[in-house]
Amino acid sequence: MSQAFILLGPPGSGKGTQAVLLAEHLGIPHISTGDILREHVAAGDELGRRVAAIMGAGQLVPDELVNQIVEERLSRPDCARGCILDGYPRTLEQAQMLGQLLARRGMRAVVVNLVVDYNVIVARITARRQCPACGASYNLLTNPPQRDEVCDRDGTVLVKREDDSEAVVRRRLEAYERQTLPLLAYYRQAAAGFYEVSGDQGSPQEIAGRILDLIRQP
Repeated sequence: MSQAFILLGPPGSGKGTQAVLLAEHLGIPHISTGDILREHVAAGDELGRRVAAIMGAGQLVPDELVNQIVEERLSRPDCARGCILDGYPRTLEQAQMLGQLLARRGMRAVVVNLVVDYNVIVARITARRQCPACGASYNLLTNPPQRDEVCDRDGTVLVKREDDSEAVVRRRLEAYERQTLPLLAYYRQAAAGFYEVSGDQGSPQEIAGRILDLIRQP
């Protein structure tokens, strides 16, 4: 039976990085709902226009629409051996719908929850910087520019996004906790496998290695 590996963890925990590394190691697709939504918006197709209108009004994309997008993606041949889900599900309702979808496709859910101290996350996110000229991204802690606060490519002074401020980050973490605690409780009971891994101990490659050791256990 193929497996859908679901990565959970707060913003700034490294979910996206781990999803890419695990997909490469396991030879299965990395599915990011955020990326899929942006692709549809960029393509300007019917679904993209609906999503753009919803997001333009400052609203969240409804579960029904996100579930539809995920179902379409899972139906593609490259998911026959499994997939890595990043950014989905976010709510208990989405998790329950995903459970029904996976059951219909003969797949089982395996959940990896990345646990990272919130103070570490705040430090990580508030250290993010971006070049306003070329768009290059840096992190003063993990990926600093060669010269302090200056882009390596073009010498432009780096900027910090407003939503990377400590106050905004802590509000996002509070919202994540409210939303995700019921999801974790659900998956501890419903998932075929549930693993918690420290996301702030070691390099991304070392963390991916620990995850692989766990999910490959018989």
